[in-house]
This record gives sequence, C-alpha cells and structure tokens, in this order.
Amino acid sequence: MLPVYHLGDIVQTRKPHACGGDRWEVLRIGMDFRIKCLECGRVVMLPRRKFERAVKAVLREEP
Repeated sequence: MLPVYHLGDIVQTRKPHACGGDRWEVLRIGMDFRIKCLECGRVVMLPRRKFERAVKAVLREEP
C-alpha cells in the first residue's frame, strides 16, 4: 500500500538539503508537490514521482 500524504505532513528525505536539513513540510499536493525546508525555509516544487522517491519517512502526520 502506498503512503498517503496530507497538507502539513512533516517528511524526511533520503538526501539532505544543501543547508543540511532533511525535514520538510508538505505545502501542496497534486501532480506536483510543494515542500518547505524546516531548517532554512526554502520552498521547492517537485513532480510527484520525484517527491515519492525522495521521501524516506513521514515523521508527523496532520489529521
């Protein structure tokens, strides 16, 4: 079963961001995902396939 992502979820990525952080907040869901680095605040937009491959774990789920 594939994981289901929700707005506000905190996810951990396989590779760290350039600032060293690996925790991101999900801001937008759809064909593209918009995520925000919790370390430096940078906002990145990724295609769904690339996002799903990059995520290692969902750390906190928002109801």
